[in-house]
Amino acid sequence: MIVTLTVNGELRSASVPPETTLLVMLREHLHLTGAKTGCDVGDCGACTVIVDGLAVNACLMLAAQADGRTVTTIEGLATREGLHPLQKVFEETGALQCGFCGPGVIMTSKALLDHNPEPTSQEIRTALTGNLCRCTGYVKMIEGVQEAAAMMRSPQSPALAGQSPALAAPEQK
Repeated sequence: MIVTLTVNGELRSASVPPETTLLVMLREHLHLTGAKTGCDVGDCGACTVIVDGLAVNACLMLAAQADGRTVTTIEGLATREGLHPLQKVFEETGALQCGFCGPGVIMTSKALLDHNPEPTSQEIRTALTGNLCRCTGYVKMIEGVQEAAAMMRSPQSPALAGQSPALAAPEQK
């Protein structure tokens, strides 16, 4: 079957068997390897991507379920001008150690900040419950999400220079 979706702002298609997961389509057919294959049963969050604004485990979603939808992967966050504020803060503060869980944690955090630009530490903890990290105690991750959230709320933030409007925090009403 042919599956067509918008990935990181670009219309992409691939011919895949019906049982193909979104994760396999992204990694093996579209060559976007940022989402990691971890547990392959939805427990670790290493494969987290954003589909139509919601963080999902790509290992649990069939590619056919993503047909016609919008998908954002970790590769879609940075621009030539610079890293997304979450990526920048995580890199600068050492919020990640081995980095295997990083793409999933960052994508989960992005989905959270897109819907809640000023989350409490408990809201961040709750959002990250589906992301397993064996290296850290999550403290630097939570602090990093809070710091990135503050950067994203500030339109004068140097970290947002060069970011496309779709990657910045949604406008406040």
